[in-house]
Amino acid sequence: MVQKYQSPVRVYKHPFELVMAAYERRFPTCHLIPMFVASDVISEEKSDDNSTHKIERRCKLDVDAPRLLKRIAGVDYVYFIQKNSLNRRERTLHIESHNETFSNRVIIHELCCYSVHPENEDWTCFEQSASLDIKSFFGFESTVEKIAMKQYANSIKKGKEIIEYYLRELEEEGITHVPRWSASPASPVKAVLPVSRPVPPTTPAITIVPPAESSKETLGVKESSSSPVDKLDADYINRYLGDLTPFQESCLIRLRSWLQETHKGKIPKDQHILRFLRARDFNMDKAREILCQSLTWRKQHQVDYLLDTWTSPQVLHDYYTGGWHHHDRDGRPLYILRLGQMDTKGLVRALGEESLLRHVLSINEEGLRRCEENTKVFGRPISCWTCLVDLEGLNMRHLWRPGVKALLRIIEVVEANYPETLGRLLILRAPRVFPVLWTLVSPFIDENTRKKFLIYAGNDYQGPGGLVDYIDKEIIPDFLGGECMCEVPEGGLVPKSLYRTPEELENDDIRLWTETIYQSASVFKGAPHELLIEIIDASSVITWDFDVCKGDVVFNIYHSKRAPQPPKKDPLAAHGITSPGGNNVQLIDKSWQLGQDYSMVESPLTCKEGESVQGSHVTRWPGFYILQWKFHSMPACATTNLPRVDDVLATLQVSSHKCKVMYYTEVLGSEDFSLVLAFSALSKPSLSLSVFYICIHTYLSLFLLSVLFSSWFPFCFSL
Repeated sequence: MVQKYQSPVRVYKHPFELVMAAYERRFPTCHLIPMFVASDVISEEKSDDNSTHKIERRCKLDVDAPRLLKRIAGVDYVYFIQKNSLNRRERTLHIESHNETFSNRVIIHELCCYSVHPENEDWTCFEQSASLDIKSFFGFESTVEKIAMKQYANSIKKGKEIIEYYLRELEEEGITHVPRWSASPASPVKAVLPVSRPVPPTTPAITIVPPAESSKETLGVKESSSSPVDKLDADYINRYLGDLTPFQESCLIRLRSWLQETHKGKIPKDQHILRFLRARDFNMDKAREILCQSLTWRKQHQVDYLLDTWTSPQVLHDYYTGGWHHHDRDGRPLYILRLGQMDTKGLVRALGEESLLRHVLSINEEGLRRCEENTKVFGRPISCWTCLVDLEGLNMRHLWRPGVKALLRIIEVVEANYPETLGRLLILRAPRVFPVLWTLVSPFIDENTRKKFLIYAGNDYQGPGGLVDYIDKEIIPDFLGGECMCEVPEGGLVPKSLYRTPEELENDDIRLWTETIYQSASVFKGAPHELLIEIIDASSVITWDFDVCKGDVVFNIYHSKRAPQPPKKDPLAAHGITSPGGNNVQLIDKSWQLGQDYSMVESPLTCKEGESVQGSHVTRWPGFYILQWKFHSMPACATTNLPRVDDVLATLQVSSHKCKVMYYTEVLGSEDFSLVLAFSALSKPSLSLSVFYICIHTYLSLFLLSVLFSSWFPFCFSL
């Protein structure tokens, strides 16, 4: 597996020509890179008008290793080939570098580009990408590649420091301006000394649309990447995302690019992606898995529209003892929950678990909206909030089993879909019963989250190291001894006259929670899920939108002149295998023959796990159309008729033969569809820039490859 790295766009607030003058000072040697001992020009080519300049160098790097080991390896120096293509007309410099030493074992490829800032022609952008492919390393290729990737990413910022050093050197020499290339022969291409240095505009390095100002204000999914430009700018990252290491930046950019590919432009905001990466310690595979599951969940239940569509019942306004209250000393939104005063049993009996869950989700959505607002107000990234929980009044009635069950489910949903949103949890006036509750609840809370808990018993919160260390004295609520009036309800017992029967609550649950235009289905090996659509008028348009939640599927569309038999559900039940939580319907009878009883009208489409697929089909004939999601089996080994080991192992587990999809379909008339296309053409967001990022370098402890990498790192990251 090739390891990859992609840097964000870094900006030098200097004109391109001046940056190029600083860059040229790195050659033929650079004292800032002691191991870079020489560079020989292999070939050089200039255009007649001097607008283009191509140069190829063979760079010589000293090996930082004992001489005995050098002789054993037969290597005194490490060599890299560097190709530079300068275009003064377009004001770009493209750099390509690859290793010559150990090229039979390792392939290192790096690409860099200097270009003019798209919105400020007096600034210069720099992008860097690299890839590392270890062909042979004693069976540890994958592990070594990952180590090398982190080593390279942790060293990447050195390059900017070197360029800035030479820019300062030029300024000290009085060289503050280099004229642009001109077609006129009289225009020199050398440094001159102007009277004064142009003052750069005060506009930001990249025009940034803060998340709260984007075209669609939602937590997770946005229709277009309006904030910021598709290639993340380093200034934007510092301003809106916080201090990230180069490795973390690369993870964010790569996961963002993967989402742009698979989700057809409907991608989460950068802050949302970053939360999932942090929740899984920047493990790309794990973060991608839980993020895709969360996006599917949000889409199915239309959580993005929750703040606009959810109206909490009056019972919650009167008896739910929680609410937002200013912010803490770090600028985080502050949420206060007087849990000890809350009648959990009364709320569950009056509202049901689903209504409480929906209310808590609306609180989280509101919290993230406030985070975006505070980010603008305080001028620094704020991605989480502080929660103050007052346990005064907590007693054994809070251990009512249905109430605890509701609390655990709410915690499970919030942890899965709002990771890294709790910056600090202040628990005040904890009674003796609290350890019992904490024992029940804490196993369901992520370890990183548990570390954010601060617990104060009795009145300890009033002393040194207490509440005033985290909240300004002026906004401490009155019920905690402060002077600020707090609008959080005082709570109390919910009147039993408001209690509702289980039947009433069940009906409400269906209305509140399962109200969705999407349907879920399970797909098994040998048991596809099929959907029947009857078309009366030819030239109608069948549209679909589905997400592959688990496994890989093949999507097909068939047409038949006759209606299939009543659907067969859960075909695996006859074998004692159930399909919990999923719907499976088969329509095509086993006796039907393709080409006679029904025909295929679209080429099969293989869809990978996590993909979001949208499409349409213009019908040519009336009749019955069948949309089919079929289990995608891995192809057999091409060189032998024997089954692969993975296939044999897969057959031993029924769970590996199950896929899940969530889908929505609609039939439109041809005229209606034309209007939709016209509107889409006007509102369709521009596609992202280059999706694929070529990445990354390396480090090794074993000498044969460490010789290469220890020399290459300091040289290449300063390209």
